[in-house]
Amino acid sequence: MAEEPHGTWFGFGFRGFRQALGSGRGCQAVLSPEPLRAGGHIRGVSASWSYTALMTCGGRVELSGYASGEASDCRDVWASEGLVVVLRAGPGSLEELQGWAPSSALRGEPLWAQTALVPEAEAQREDPPEGDGPATKLPLLPGSRAHLSPQPPFRQPLAPELQARQLDLGNEHVLLLCAAGQVFSWGGGRHGQLGHGTLEAELEPRMLEALQGLRMAQVAAGGWHSVCVSETGDIYTWGWNESGQLALPARSLAEDEETVTWEGEEEAAARAKDGVPVPFIAVQPFPALLDLPLGSDAVKASCGSRHTAVVTSEALFISGKYGQLGHKDSASSDRPCRVEYFVEKQLQVKAVTCGPWNTYVYAVER
Repeated sequence: MAEEPHGTWFGFGFRGFRQALGSGRGCQAVLSPEPLRAGGHIRGVSASWSYTALMTCGGRVELSGYASGEASDCRDVWASEGLVVVLRAGPGSLEELQGWAPSSALRGEPLWAQTALVPEAEAQREDPPEGDGPATKLPLLPGSRAHLSPQPPFRQPLAPELQARQLDLGNEHVLLLCAAGQVFSWGGGRHGQLGHGTLEAELEPRMLEALQGLRMAQVAAGGWHSVCVSETGDIYTWGWNESGQLALPARSLAEDEETVTWEGEEEAAARAKDGVPVPFIAVQPFPALLDLPLGSDAVKASCGSRHTAVVTSEALFISGKYGQLGHKDSASSDRPCRVEYFVEKQLQVKAVTCGPWNTYVYAVER
């Protein structure tokens, strides 16, 4: 079997406080993908608004931006504006989760620490090759049916029947993918981000009935929207669509001159002639099946605050607002637009991670 070539992590979008995205002055956004730099091969990225955490294959975490610093002997990292959580290697199957204030630069004593029991198979697993991402997936605690929160209590048990495979946090809501491929959500629902057809909050995990019976492979929570990818390559979106992040027609973008809208000029003219209003969607409270261009099947997805990125077997598609779309300009889009940079460079996208206002992509040569 041929060994897969080593790839590169790229970043684009809002640069914040000089995050891992470029070092030039006078520009607040990197409009075209550029390679990330670190003291070792990068295998994972976690981004907050003002800083970025890079996980290298050598077990080192590097922070860049408003928060800077590094830590060694790490297996995973999760960045949020108020907390950076590091999973540190330990003896045997015991490892330790440490919560730090981002401004501490990972020096001194952590704000809190707790032992995490890693399953034996996971403890014996070697570090994954470059680009595969961290061996564990924070904020889901390894070896336990619990999830991590940036506010006390830091460990919240889940119901015994919820054997979680993946968990993702939005600004006000949580998505959980269970071992059976079903999606659960809870938290704030005022923008329809829970997918239950209402704008009400849910205090406990509730299964999305609209997706019941369909096996999902991945979930992604944005600021106030949600996405999931099925095992057959279909993608579903729901929640807030103010910036076109659901790849559904958004009124705010239709009124913006620097926007790629869902309907072309011919379709819009035909609707105007027939007196048919454009079906703008502000909130989508149920999961909506999204048709990707060229009949592409989705492989992975990630969400920022107001944008969505989808990886297919052929390309990377992004919808949403501001310069995190990677289209060499700051135009917004309420339809999935292919990022041509990777096509032009003959790179195949393997993974994508969205920060609140930027995007990080792992790609290999074709």
